[in-house]
Amino acid sequence: MSDERSFLIKEAEQLKMEGNHEEAIKKCEKALYSDLTYTEAYEEIGDNYLSLREYDKAKKALRQALRTNARSANANYLLGFLYSAIGEFKKSIKYLEISDGYEPNHPEILRCLGWSLYHDGQRRRGIVLLERALALSPQDSLILSDLGVCYLNSKKFERASKLFRTVLDIEPANEKAKECLNAVRFFKHEYKKLKKTDNQSS
Repeated sequence: MSDERSFLIKEAEQLKMEGNHEEAIKKCEKALYSDLTYTEAYEEIGDNYLSLREYDKAKKALRQALRTNARSANANYLLGFLYSAIGEFKKSIKYLEISDGYEPNHPEILRCLGWSLYHDGQRRRGIVLLERALALSPQDSLILSDLGVCYLNSKKFERASKLFRTVLDIEPANEKAKECLNAVRFFKHEYKKLKKTDNQSS
């Protein structure tokens, strides 16, 4: 029976990768017919609903995953990611810190935790964690982009520019990175003008 469940989850993962989230959810639900405590099925359902941006359904599935296994690093991570996506950063930090405790030095967990900390006002700690995530996975365009956005918001324009250029070296067609690099140039120019005006008036 466990082999059948594993096969269904593998099928669901493939469907998820193809963007066929509704069918992936059906496969996971089928896996639950034989075992309502199958944590991985709830995690996959939650992950697919996250991709569909159906956050209430994702939350329900992921909370059920934690009822079946409170120590699941993945379920805690996904719930933390969900709360970050809807701007509830304190809740996000809570679940991501639990996930980090069970699976330390995981670049994706650190990325999300760093992002949530930064947006919760813990800017320095957030950047430190994002830099740690980048050291663990230096070619990860999501980490590079998130760190770039944080440095842009902190007016660290040179570092932000370098990060977005690295994203474009890895993914030349990344439109978001192109937009962010243009934003860096614009805000750097405006900030210089502002500082010049302040200096002249003082």
